[in-house]
Amino acid sequence: MLDSVPQSSMPIRIASPAGRGLLFAAVLASGMVFLDATVVNVALPHIGRGLDAEVSGLQWTIDGYLLTLAAFVLLGGALGDRYGRRRVFLIGVFCFTAASVLCGLAQNIEWLIAARFLQGVGGALLTPGSLSLIQASFHPADRGKAIGAWSGFSGVSTALGPLLGGWLIDALSWRWIFFINVPLAVVVVLAALRWAPESRAADTASRAGDTASRATAGAGGAMVGAGGRAGPRFDVTGAALGAVGLAGITFALIEASQRGGASEVMAPVAGGVGLLAAVAFVLLERRKGNAAMLPPRLFRRRLFAVLNIYTVVVWASLNGFSFFLSVQLQNVAGYSALKTGLANLPMTVLLLVGSPRAGALAARIGPRLPLTVGPVIATGGLLLLRGIGPHANFWTDVVPGVFLFGLGLTMVVAPLTASVLAAAEDRFAGVASGFNNAASRAGGVLAIAALPLLVGLSGAAYRMPTELAQAFRAAMLWCAGLMVCGALLALFLIRQPDRERREADD
Repeated sequence: MLDSVPQSSMPIRIASPAGRGLLFAAVLASGMVFLDATVVNVALPHIGRGLDAEVSGLQWTIDGYLLTLAAFVLLGGALGDRYGRRRVFLIGVFCFTAASVLCGLAQNIEWLIAARFLQGVGGALLTPGSLSLIQASFHPADRGKAIGAWSGFSGVSTALGPLLGGWLIDALSWRWIFFINVPLAVVVVLAALRWAPESRAADTASRAGDTASRATAGAGGAMVGAGGRAGPRFDVTGAALGAVGLAGITFALIEASQRGGASEVMAPVAGGVGLLAAVAFVLLERRKGNAAMLPPRLFRRRLFAVLNIYTVVVWASLNGFSFFLSVQLQNVAGYSALKTGLANLPMTVLLLVGSPRAGALAARIGPRLPLTVGPVIATGGLLLLRGIGPHANFWTDVVPGVFLFGLGLTMVVAPLTASVLAAAEDRFAGVASGFNNAASRAGGVLAIAALPLLVGLSGAAYRMPTELAQAFRAAMLWCAGLMVCGALLALFLIRQPDRERREADD
């Protein structure tokens, strides 16, 4: 059934029925992933009560998803390049949907965490698949419009996620934030089977003048060899070592906050395994060179390395903020899930509306100023939010801080993405973008694992308003400190990408 549509030989135009159908399938599928990335934070207090979960369970509910998504997104793109982008995309949709059903049926926190890991695997298959289908299938003249529409509608789903999730939680149950994916997935599968053509890296690379599709192949690990011909390769060992490294360190940080028992032994053992796997990953990638999942050549340009460190720091702050704010608003301020979702709206609207303008500004004046000023503004928002307490006023205690944080983040997102791509060689554009995406998710994983440990929040303390409020204020300080670190990195180490590339080429 997955091969019921023949391979495409002619590019699709966006105004055609096939073009609209393909774009609809890609947008709706990626929307499910972005929806679940935002809505679960709002549901955390309800999940904790419903499944009698401790803080570590809530951490793994978020980190299990982010971890597999970060670890396997590059591998997911590579599988699509080799075995068929539509085929792997549909497998990802099925995996993500099946995991969503398991999440909704969870009877204990361990069940939910395991299903969230599986959900992340599905997301790692379908997210790069949705973009690569667009890149490989559309006519070059329409490709930019299609990707712009994909980005815009994905932003809308991100913005609506907390609101929709909050309504479902209050009206029905937290389980429905997962069950809602089932009807959406049915529509995605029907649309993809009807309109999405099959393609592989060799097919798209063979089209004359199709340089953009070669870049997309790079997102899955396709490298250009000595003869100049692109061929899909994927580094399973490298992906596995990267996943074990990130998982081991994350497990150690979460378990370190538990007192007594097996945690005292498991935390250092897991941390040691994670560090060894991370070192082995670096050594393996260096030995494989350009055949590696992450070619070391990328890091010969200092700007690329600095920008990815910056990404980890800023996204760690963002995810730490999101994790703590939703729980604080419900368990301390007494907000409903819907009102908590509404509190996130100013930030998502600013990102949706302001990101293109921030990108245009950075193109005119360079990335250093926006990437320096943005975190400083976001820091001001985080410091304002420390005042949230019992019965906090929505308009005076919450909205100003969220607005400032969102404004600062808006100045960062588009300039950072453009700078990462500009800092890499054109033939590595895809893998550079994929690695930066993985870096942002890794930052979130580590922040959610480490912050409760740093602020002394463990066990069932998140249900106790006094202890949670104290931890929340400390967490906002840590998040503000991360933003300040990002601003300092940008101020002293980020230069114009064109200048950096000229110096590296010399």
